[in-house]
Amino acid sequence: MLTVTSVNVNGLRAAAKKGFVEWLADTSADVLCLQEVRAEPGQLPEAVRAPEGWFVTHAPAAAKGRAGVSLYSRREPDAVRIGFGSSEFDGSGRYVEADLPGVTIASLYLPSGEVGTDRQDEKVRFMGEFLAHLKDLRARAAADGREVLVVGDWNIAHQQADLKNWRSNTKNSGFLPEERDWLTRVFAPADGGYVDVVRSLHPDVTGPYTWWSYRGRAFDNDSGWRIDLHVSTPALGGKAVKGFVERAATHGERWSDHAPVTVVYDL
Repeated sequence: MLTVTSVNVNGLRAAAKKGFVEWLADTSADVLCLQEVRAEPGQLPEAVRAPEGWFVTHAPAAAKGRAGVSLYSRREPDAVRIGFGSSEFDGSGRYVEADLPGVTIASLYLPSGEVGTDRQDEKVRFMGEFLAHLKDLRARAAADGREVLVVGDWNIAHQQADLKNWRSNTKNSGFLPEERDWLTRVFAPADGGYVDVVRSLHPDVTGPYTWWSYRGRAFDNDSGWRIDLHVSTPALGGKAVKGFVERAATHGERWSDHAPVTVVYDL
């Protein structure tokens, strides 16, 4: 069995003070992918920078206090790569991948965007480059007899079932038609060739949501978005036996505005 967890920590230094350290000590994950770390490794407490029993790669952004992804593995990876060959984005702390036996696992933090601003233009550029990378990665992995799993904060809700208030968000970044069409391409067998693992395990449900705004009573009302995804090659996705969101019991017990998303793969 291979258990993989992904979570946007919304600032790892803050999360470490609010319960992440205790959660990390209890998790049964074999691989843990973090997004929005927002810190240089030297700024992190030892308990999360290099916890005992884990091999850790941190990929901070060149812009201090922004983005940042990390990948933790119980087993030492055969190889680790930061970025995906993009002159614009490889220093932005948005992608790290590691080769483990039979599978390449990556932590992704796709830009969030904001309609009518440069941030949305950046998101569109990232998506264009990243889909090309996904296709190339799948082809290279297949040639080596490997599977691929890209987990993280994709910052796009694909279908109406992936967010509570979809009608009021059709013109907002994260649920724009062109963003949703891009994810459809990622999942198209003749294009990206990947599968949405948690949706495959839960095809007829609303959610399960992974992010809730801190504003209002979004968490208490379960008014959320499903934007944190496990995206895999089809053969690996077919080996997923269980997928779930580790939603905090109460608002006060949250250590991020996102919740961990965990999938167990029977290899």
